[in-house]
Amino acid sequence: MIKKKEKNKKETSKVFVAVLAIVSILGFAGIISQSWFGFELIFYIESLILLALGIGFIVEAEPKILFKKSKQQGLDKRNFSRLTTFIIGSLATIAGILSFPYVNVQHFIFLAIKGVISIIAIIFIAVQTWVVK
Repeated sequence: MIKKKEKNKKETSKVFVAVLAIVSILGFAGIISQSWFGFELIFYIESLILLALGIGFIVEAEPKILFKKSKQQGLDKRNFSRLTTFIIGSLATIAGILSFPYVNVQHFIFLAIKGVISIIAIIFIAVQTWVVK
């Protein structure tokens, strides 16, 4: 019996799909709270979305493997992509924490981070939805 070679299929990351679902739920919860109850929760929702995306990026970077391999092998292609994903996730998490209304640290860098994270999230959603099946 001849076994067929399976192509190396790209799989969607279950963790990041869960994070994108959380982001969608938070977005719709903000819309419901504003339209049905008249509560403006946009600042809390934005902070929670940044936190969820940041934690998702950090988990996706697999920091345990990243630090283990970087000590052993140095920086290669895969470790570099993990490192950039980890840095983006860390910045998003920090921006999310500092964006909560009760902390209320206002700086133009946080607006830039929100924009960059939003673009990256849109790209991830497009890739996860239409490219990787």
